[in-house]
Amino acid sequence: MDQKTGGELLVEALERHGADRVFCVPGESYLAVLDALHDADIPVTVCRQEGGAAMMADAHGKLTGKPGICMVTRGPGATNASAGVHVAAQDSTPMILFIGQIERGMREREAFQEIDYRQMFGGIAKWVAEIDHADRVPEFISRAFHVATSGRPGPVVLALPEDMLVERAAAEQPPAWTQVETYPGLTQMADLQKRLWAAERPVAILGGSRWSEQAVAGFTRFAERFELPVACSFRRQMLFDNLHPNYAGDVGIGINPELLSRIKGSDLILLVGGRLSEMPSQSYALLDIPSPSQQLVHVHPDAEELGRVYRPALAIHASPTAFCKAAEGLQPPAALKGAGAAAKAHHAYLDWSGARPQTPGDLQMAGVMDWLEAHLPEDAICTNGAGNYATWLHRFHRFRRYGTQAAPISGSMGYGLPAAVAAKLAFPEREVVCFAGDGCLQMTMQEFGTACQNGANIIVLAIDNGMYGTIRMHQERHYPGRPSATDLVNPDFAAFAKSYGAFGETVARTEDFGPAFERARAAGTPSLLHLKLDPEAITPAASLSQIRAAAEAK
Repeated sequence: MDQKTGGELLVEALERHGADRVFCVPGESYLAVLDALHDADIPVTVCRQEGGAAMMADAHGKLTGKPGICMVTRGPGATNASAGVHVAAQDSTPMILFIGQIERGMREREAFQEIDYRQMFGGIAKWVAEIDHADRVPEFISRAFHVATSGRPGPVVLALPEDMLVERAAAEQPPAWTQVETYPGLTQMADLQKRLWAAERPVAILGGSRWSEQAVAGFTRFAERFELPVACSFRRQMLFDNLHPNYAGDVGIGINPELLSRIKGSDLILLVGGRLSEMPSQSYALLDIPSPSQQLVHVHPDAEELGRVYRPALAIHASPTAFCKAAEGLQPPAALKGAGAAAKAHHAYLDWSGARPQTPGDLQMAGVMDWLEAHLPEDAICTNGAGNYATWLHRFHRFRRYGTQAAPISGSMGYGLPAAVAAKLAFPEREVVCFAGDGCLQMTMQEFGTACQNGANIIVLAIDNGMYGTIRMHQERHYPGRPSATDLVNPDFAAFAKSYGAFGETVARTEDFGPAFERARAAGTPSLLHLKLDPEAITPAASLSQIRAAAEAK
């Protein structure tokens, strides 16, 4: 068996396990890996900042179900990348972060950029390790792929000592990783069927990861048979066709009051894949902890998640994909006690998402969303980061297909642009639209250059109101008339795009948006539309002045 360097063995292992792409910021600490990638068939995307690279890897994992691969250098590179690792942890996304490390003989001296990565990432990654011997590289990479994708998926962090990467060794590569599915037992499914037969006000909530297009289709058929109202958890609206007659809306920030009432008044909640964490649980007020007053049937791929916060009446340890296959065998009774509930829930969703509130200013986000709803293809991928601007997308866009949404449950600003780049590189034939507030965009704005360098012809909607809008909204609610540290002086975002040779245009009126979007589509380059939003238009429901007045009146 030929001897190879640790760097060559690592890249060979990535090829063996079917890595689609490497997102990286280069560093001298892992030059041997970069050299091995020179002769590999794995595309390499050079990013501008490690946080953007890690977020691209997360988005790739979200949209494909395969671990997104990120490589960064030691010290500052690793700390920058931690933002994306945190997203992958909270969002249950498969991801592997490789970090160049100091030489083995320099440990414990606080060498240049030395960090103990087991300590640093131990609380947010599923597994953190350092590969000390080149002959163990294939073993560690195989384990990394399996850990990142098994149970509740998440990030794995592997540190690569610089001298290990140039060390030569002979090592056999194991077979490619395979997804391990956990199937529910027949007894559990029979129990679920009995509970559904007896329930008068059941509702399903879908969330988490480990889904597929086939799983979504299978759950849809199951929901149809039982006339089950189906809601999707925070930033997981793509898990059920929003125009299907069983769809009840999303359980997240700014939830439809009717849906909130329906869940609270239900007698059975079927929670599949999700954790019902702070945002979907309305700050943990939706269900009683630890024992919900409703029957909770919790389906989750990680046994440790079952009963961790909520004690379910029925716990089913299964991945969503496996559960949906098993649910195909469940049959409804001759007469459903909750008949008609799904239709009522869907009509309530249509009324809620169909409302078009007027807000201050010449540019109406309702009008922007109307145009997009009429002109975006069903398979278009929408991405966003964090901020009040995302409310317009989450409430008014109707996701029709699986794999069309990439957004951070963790609420990380700056996510939308890197995610859009990753989405376009993974699915170049599909339209990709990034929603980003002015504050959110500037967290990772340099990754627009990554899009241009790689021909990722995304369309960015930079929604500019000159402030950190979400924080300003909360300030007006709690400290009315006392804004602090939330104003922003912004660049000409359209000119920024043009400086890269890309398409940029400023949109200040609703009627100008559609033609500008069509010009962006036709440009043949990445595009950015700078949407100038009135600062008063802070939410669809209330202006800043109205929020301030309501707080002052208390």
